[in-house]
Amino acid sequence: MGYLSVSQMAIRWKLSERSVRDYCRKGKVPGAFMVGKTWRIPEDAIKPLSKKTENREGQTLLTILKDEMEAKLSGGIYHKIQVELTYNSNHIEGSKLTHDQTRYIYETNTIGMESERLNVDDIVETVNHFRCIDYIIKNANRSITENMMKELHVLLKSGTSDSRKSWFALGNYKLLPNEVGGIETTAPEKVHDEVKKLLNDYQKHEGKVLDDLLTFHYRFERIHPFQDGNGRVGRLLLFKECLKCNIVPFIIDDNLKMLYYRGLSEWEAERGYLRDTCLTAQDSFKKYLDYFRIDYDKDEK
Repeated sequence: MGYLSVSQMAIRWKLSERSVRDYCRKGKVPGAFMVGKTWRIPEDAIKPLSKKTENREGQTLLTILKDEMEAKLSGGIYHKIQVELTYNSNHIEGSKLTHDQTRYIYETNTIGMESERLNVDDIVETVNHFRCIDYIIKNANRSITENMMKELHVLLKSGTSDSRKSWFALGNYKLLPNEVGGIETTAPEKVHDEVKKLLNDYQKHEGKVLDDLLTFHYRFERIHPFQDGNGRVGRLLLFKECLKCNIVPFIIDDNLKMLYYRGLSEWEAERGYLRDTCLTAQDSFKKYLDYFRIDYDKDEK
C-alpha cells in the first residue's frame, strides 16, 4: 500500500492541510500514522464525513447523496451510484467500456488506455451520464416536466457524434420515427401531446408506489420521445422518482437486462414480469445501503 502526505491528500480531498491533520489527529482516517512530525496517509483512504454528514440517523438516501455530492466524497454511496448506474445503463445501450474503465474515468477524470481502442462516444456519454446523475440528485424533489426530460437529453448526448447530425434534434423530440425492440413507438408529430398526457396522468397520483413509477417508465419508453437516449433518460427519471418518493432505487444490470426488456414489452398484459425484475434489482441495491449503513424501510415491497 502506498501512502500520501498531508499536502497531497489535501489536494485530493479539496480540503485545507489543517483539516486533513485534524482528521488524522482525531482518528478519523483509518491507517494514518505519524513518522516523526509528519502524517502518512493510505493512498486509498476515504475522505471523512463532515460534521454535517457524519450523523446519518433519520436521514433519507436523497439527503445523504446531496451531502456527499456537495462534499465531493469519494468511496461513499454517491460514488458507488455514479459508477454502477452509469456503467450498467450505458452497457444496456451498447457501450463497450468496462466497469473498471467507467470507474477509472469517474475517479481520475482521465482515460486509462494502452493499446486498446475506445469509442469516443462511449467516453463522452460516460462523462455526460455522471453529470446527469448530479442533475437528478439536485432536482429530485421537483416534478418531472418536459423541460426536465429535454435537459437530461442535452446533458447525456452533448458532444456526441449524434448531436452533430442535423436530424438528431438534441434536446428536442424526435423528427424521425423509431422503434424499440422491434415495437413501434409514438409518431414524431404526436410525441408532444402524448408526453403532456403522460405527465398529467402521472401527477394525479399522490403517495406514489413502485407500480406508479413503473407505469410511468413503461409509457415513457413506449412513446420513445427522443431520437436516441430514451432508455438512459427513462432510467434516470425512474431513479430520480425513487429518491423523491423515498422508494429504494434500483439499477438494472446485465443479468437482468433481458428480463427488464421482457417486463417492458409485457407490462400491459402482465405487470409481474417488470415488477419482479425491479424488486430483484432493488434487493441488490439494499446491499449497498446496508454496507454504507443507510436506513430504509425493510418491509418495503
